Amino acid sequence: MALPGQEDRLMIARRTRVFGITMEQARRRFECWRKTRPPTSRIPDALWTLAVEIAREHGVNPTARTLRLNHTALKKRFQAAGGRACPQPPSATFVELVPPPTALSPCTIELENAQGAKMKIHLASPETLDLVALSRSLWSRKR
Repeated sequence: MALPGQEDRLMIARRTRVFGITMEQARRRFECWRKTRPPTSRIPDALWTLAVEIAREHGVNPTARTLRLNHTALKKRFQAAGGRACPQPPSATFVELVPPPTALSPCTIELENAQGAKMKIHLASPETLDLVALSRSLWSRKR
């Protein structure tokens, strides 16, 4: 649950793209529809479809809260559409380690892959080690 003042930061974090649209853009679409709709009209199917796709990425609770939808109605539509979130696998980030021109001092490097495998390397002389080959061996390890 967000603390007061954190909602803006949480909204920025929710800007994950779903069919080319972010949760914030979906929220704006719902707000625009609410401002221009007849008083007794129902939410259009296109907006429900959008809400379900956003819920696949972020979950039913956060989506219902952000888009100001009835949680139960969204949950029913979500379950009717397959009902399972499709979590994105964590993306790998490459960080290049460039040694300074002078000799390196001893150090420790810790690596962890998406499956949780960890490698800790204590280096007495870092310039003599091929870190790329060593890290590749961790990342390509089959379980």
